[in-house]
Amino acid sequence: MEKQLIQLTVNGEDHDVVVTPNQTLVDVLREDLELTGTKVGCDEGACGTCTVLMDGKPVRSCLTLAVEAQGKSIETIEGLASGGELHPVQKAFIEHGAIQCGFCTPAMILTSKAFLEQNPHPTEEEVRRAISGVVCRCTGYAKIVEAIMAAAGES
Repeated sequence: MEKQLIQLTVNGEDHDVVVTPNQTLVDVLREDLELTGTKVGCDEGACGTCTVLMDGKPVRSCLTLAVEAQGKSIETIEGLASGGELHPVQKAFIEHGAIQCGFCTPAMILTSKAFLEQNPHPTEEEVRRAISGVVCRCTGYAKIVEAIMAAAGES
């Protein structure tokens, strides 16, 4: 398979990467850019743990080809803190004990960030619906929802 050079903008930085046409964004992020905060769960798009933000919207990076991300702004968990300060959603997850094993946490935080930017004062039901695409096998989601509700209005 013929390789091609693409340019990705990840966490505000431009990267030149040589990829095959069928290479997924999650593989490029983890293997080429060494941004391992993005997790690989099912590798089929069902669990949502590979979620990153593309132009501010959550996408499953295991289903997104790297070439599709060219010209878009990609944000991973590594790029969320700013000026040495955690994002309000990150802080809330820590303060409310919403992190168990941590596997789903990057996707939950990024999904929540995007959701709260669109709906800064959600109901609990809206929060639960917004995060329904990211599977957490450790919790009953109570602390995660509590953290997101606490971050609402702060992010």
